[in-house]
Amino acid sequence: MQRLAKKTLRSSKLKGKARVRMKHKMMQRPFRPEDYSLKQTSPHLGGGGVAGDKLTSTYDLVEQMQYLYVRVVKAKDLPAKDITGSLDPYVEVKLGNYKGTTRHFEKKTNPEWNQVFAFSKDRIQASNLDVIVKDKDFVKDDFVGRITFDLSEIPKRVPPDSPLAPQWYRLENKNGDKIKGELMLAVWMGTQADEAFPNAWHSDAATVPSDALANIRSKVYLTPKLWYVRVNVIEAQDLQPSDKGRFPEVFVKASLGNQALRTRISSIRGINPVWNEDLMFVAAEPFEEHLVISVEDRVGPNKEELLGKTIIPLQSVDRRLDYKPVLSRWYTIEKHVVITEGDKKRELKFSSRIHLRICLDGGYHVLDESTHYSSDFRPTAKQLWKPSIGVLELGILNAQGLLPMMTKDGKVTIDAYCIAKYGPKWVRTRTIIDSFAPKWNEQYTWEVYDPCTVLTIGVFDNCHLHGGEKSAGTRDSKIGKVRIRLSTLETDKVYTHAYPLLVLLPSGVKKMGEVQLAVRFTSSSRLNMMYMYMLPLLPKMHYLFPLSVTQLDNLRHQATQIVSMRLGRAEPPLRKEVVEYMLDVDSHMWSMRKSKANFFRIMGVLSGIIAVGKWFNQICNWRNPLTTVLIHVLFVILVLYPELILPTVFLYLFLIGVWYYRFRPRHPPHMDTRLSLADTAHPDELDEEFDTFPTSRPPDIVRMRYDRLRSVAGKIQTVVGDLATQGERLQSLLSWRDPRATALFVIFCLVAAIVLYVTPFRLVSFLAGIYLLRHPRFRHKMPSVPLNFFRRYLAASYNKLAISPSKSDTSTVELVASSKDRLDQLPMRILSSGFEQDAKMKFKSGMSLIINEGSLLVPKKSIEIIGKGKNVLVDSLAKIPNKSRFLPESRFDFKSNTGASSSSSSKIALNGVGDANLVDGATDMLVSKVVDFAGSGSDMVQISEADKKDSDCCKSDGYPRLE
Repeated sequence: MQRLAKKTLRSSKLKGKARVRMKHKMMQRPFRPEDYSLKQTSPHLGGGGVAGDKLTSTYDLVEQMQYLYVRVVKAKDLPAKDITGSLDPYVEVKLGNYKGTTRHFEKKTNPEWNQVFAFSKDRIQASNLDVIVKDKDFVKDDFVGRITFDLSEIPKRVPPDSPLAPQWYRLENKNGDKIKGELMLAVWMGTQADEAFPNAWHSDAATVPSDALANIRSKVYLTPKLWYVRVNVIEAQDLQPSDKGRFPEVFVKASLGNQALRTRISSIRGINPVWNEDLMFVAAEPFEEHLVISVEDRVGPNKEELLGKTIIPLQSVDRRLDYKPVLSRWYTIEKHVVITEGDKKRELKFSSRIHLRICLDGGYHVLDESTHYSSDFRPTAKQLWKPSIGVLELGILNAQGLLPMMTKDGKVTIDAYCIAKYGPKWVRTRTIIDSFAPKWNEQYTWEVYDPCTVLTIGVFDNCHLHGGEKSAGTRDSKIGKVRIRLSTLETDKVYTHAYPLLVLLPSGVKKMGEVQLAVRFTSSSRLNMMYMYMLPLLPKMHYLFPLSVTQLDNLRHQATQIVSMRLGRAEPPLRKEVVEYMLDVDSHMWSMRKSKANFFRIMGVLSGIIAVGKWFNQICNWRNPLTTVLIHVLFVILVLYPELILPTVFLYLFLIGVWYYRFRPRHPPHMDTRLSLADTAHPDELDEEFDTFPTSRPPDIVRMRYDRLRSVAGKIQTVVGDLATQGERLQSLLSWRDPRATALFVIFCLVAAIVLYVTPFRLVSFLAGIYLLRHPRFRHKMPSVPLNFFRRYLAASYNKLAISPSKSDTSTVELVASSKDRLDQLPMRILSSGFEQDAKMKFKSGMSLIINEGSLLVPKKSIEIIGKGKNVLVDSLAKIPNKSRFLPESRFDFKSNTGASSSSSSKIALNGVGDANLVDGATDMLVSKVVDFAGSGSDMVQISEADKKDSDCCKSDGYPRLE
C-alpha cells in the first residue's frame, strides 16, 4: 500500500509539472492561424435576418437602428425677455441625459433654424421629450417656453414614406400653461435610412465641439477625373543663345504643377535643335495648372541658361480618344533680357519658335491603384465606356474587439470610422465616438463595369475631433484593411462575414479587431459578364501605344499625389494618410519578407510540376506495379490512337474541375498570414521593412543588412548562373566551340533524321515510351549518355575570368583567358574585387591589366603583381593599398599634379621595385582623382594616350571581366 501511495504521489507531481509546462507553452504561443480567419455571421439584415443565401426581407443589407428624430424648423411671436425688449433665442432639445442645442440669433423674435436632432433608441432612458426655447444671456440663459412630447405617442416613419410635415406647437411655461409664441416642429421615430440621418446632430456625438462636427459625418467623395497629358517635343527654331562662340547644348523642360520632366540634350548642336521625344504628365479636371514649356542651354555643370518660355493652358489642348495623332503646332517662346546703359535700363525681348504636339490622352486608364487591387479599368474618356454589367451593394454593419488607439481624459478610447472605395467613388461612414464595438449599419451601392476588380474597405481612428488648432498636424491612425475581389463572389448571394483587421507593425502582425460586412453582387446580364473575361484588362491604347514600366510607376505616383491633394481639400477632408493607405502607395518598397514570400509563392506554383515529376519517377521505378501497368496500357492506347490524346487531356481537366466544385470556397478570400510570412518574419526584417528611405538606421545595422542581402543575392546569382549555363550549352550544340562534341551531335542528328524517316512514328513513340517506363531491373544508377554528353559541353561561363580571394595568408590568382583568345589583344579589367588576405596576381606576357574605378579598396592588405605584362593601367578612382609591390616589368602611367614632365618627380619609386612614368602634358580622357600607394604620397592618376591606343582601354564593353 505504501509503495502504491508513493507511486500515485509521484504520478500526480509529474502531471502537475506537465500542466505547468503546458500552461507556460500556451502562454508563450503566438496567435493561432484561426484567430486571423474569416468568420461567417448571421445578422438581422433589414430586420428579417438571412435565410440561406438570400434575404427574407428586401429592405437593405444592414440592421435597422431606431432613432428619435426632432426637426426644429422655426418659431414666431416669441416673447421678449430683456429689459431692452430684445430676444436672442435658441432651442434646446433634451431627452434624459442627452441635450442638443441650435445656434442662437441675436435680437430676433421669428428665427429659422431648420436643424435635425437624432437620438439613438438604444440609449433612451426617459419617457418624455422636452423642446425648450431659451434666451441667450451673459450670466444665465433665460427660460422662454417649452413643449413636451410623450415618447409612446410619437409616430413612426420608414422610407419610402414621404417626410413628415412639421406642425406649429404653442409654447408652455414651467407650470404647463399656454403662453405667447409658437414653434414649428416635426417629431418621429425612424431608422438610419431616413433622409435626415446623414446631416442630423447625433446624441452619441454630444461631446464633439461644433467646429469638428463636419469631421464625424458620413460623406461620399469622387476621385477627380484624371488625364494623361502627352507632350511630343519635336524641334525648335531660331534660338538666341547669349554666347555666340560656342555650340549650345539645348534641352526642353516641361512642368505641370509639381511635375517636371526634361528631354535629353539635342544631338544637333545649333540654333535649330531636334528632339522628337514624348513627355507624359497627369492632370485632373478641372484643370487648375498650366503647362509651362521652357528651352534651356546647359552652359556648364549645374548651370543652365533660359532661351525662352511659353505657358499653355490645358483647356486649349486637343483631346485624343484613339491612336490617331493630333495636329502639331508652333508655339512662340519668349526671352526677356534687361540691358543697362548708363543709368538707364532697357528690356529686350527675343522670340523663337518650338514645334510641339500636345494632347490629352483619353484612351488610357490613369492608374492610381496597384494593378493587382484595382477597382476600375475604364479609360478616361466617357465615350469609350462600356455599359455596366451589375451592381455591387455593401453593408458596413459594425466592428468588434477594437483595440484602444489613444488616451483621452485619462482613459483609453477609440473613435472609429470606415472608408470604402470602388471605382471613382469613395464613401465614408460617420465616426462613432468612444466605442470599442461601433455600429455603423450604413449601406452603399456602386455600378460594376468589370468583375475582375477589387472593393477595398479600411477602418481608421479619427484624430480630428478636438477642432481648431488642436487637431492640426495629427494623423488618423489605421486600424486595418479588407479587400474583396468581385470575381470570387457568386451573383445574387449575400455574404455576411466578420473580417479580421490585421496590421503589420515593427513588432509583428497584430489583430486590431474585426469588422462585419454584408456584400451582394447582382449581375444584370450573366452573358455580358462572361464576355468580359474575353476582353483585355486595360483599354486598347495600353497595348497599341504601351507605356514603359518606369513611366507607369512615375505616373501612378503623380496620380496618387493629385488624388490625395484633391480629396484633402473636400469638406470634411479625406486625409492624405488615409488615401495613401487605401491606394497602397508604399507597396513597391522592397523588403526581405516580401522577397521570401514571393519565392515561396513561386515554389508553390512549381510544386505541382515537382509532384508530377515525383509521381512519374515512381511510375518509372515500379513503386506501385498496378499503377505502372495501367499507365502502360493507357500509353499503348494513346500510341495506337493518337487522336485521343488532346480529348483525353481536356476531359481529364473537365472531370477535375467538376470534382473540385464540391469543395469550392464558400466565402471570399482574405489575407493569409502564412502566405505573406507576416506571422513568422524576423523582427530585424520587419524593422528593415519599416525603415525610412533613405535609411535612418545606424551604420552597423545597415552593414549587417547589406551583408545579409549580399548573401541572399549570392545564392540567387548562383542559381541564375546555373540556368544560364544550361541554356548556353543548348545554344552551343552547333557552334563548333568544341569541335568533337559538335561533330558527334551533327552525326547524331543525321542518323536520327534517317531513322525517323524510315520508321513509323507510332513505332518510335512506342519504343521510346517502353524504354522510359522500363523495369528497374533494366536500369543502372549511372547517368544516361545524353546527360553525360550535355554536361560535358562548353558554356560561356568558361570565358568568364574570376579573381577569388583565398583564405591563406598570400593567395596567388592567375589571370587566364580562353585558348581561342589572343592574349596580346586581351586587356583585363578588375571590378571591385575584395581581398580579405594578401594577394598575388599573375598575368601573362602581352596582357594589359586595368585597375578600374572603385577597385582594390583594401587599405590594410598588400597586393603583389607578378609577370611581364605589356602594361598595368590605373583608372581614376582606384586606390592602391599600402605595402603593394609591383615588378619592374610592369609599367604604370600617372599624371602629376602639375602635368609637367620635366619636374624632379618624374620618376616615382614604388617600394623600390618599379617606376611610375609621368605622362607629358595633360589629357581630358578621364576625371583625375587622388590615389594613395606605398612610399609615394599622393598623385593624380591618368591613363596615357599611348596606352589608350595600345590597350584600347577606354572601351566600355568587350572585356572579359574579373569579378
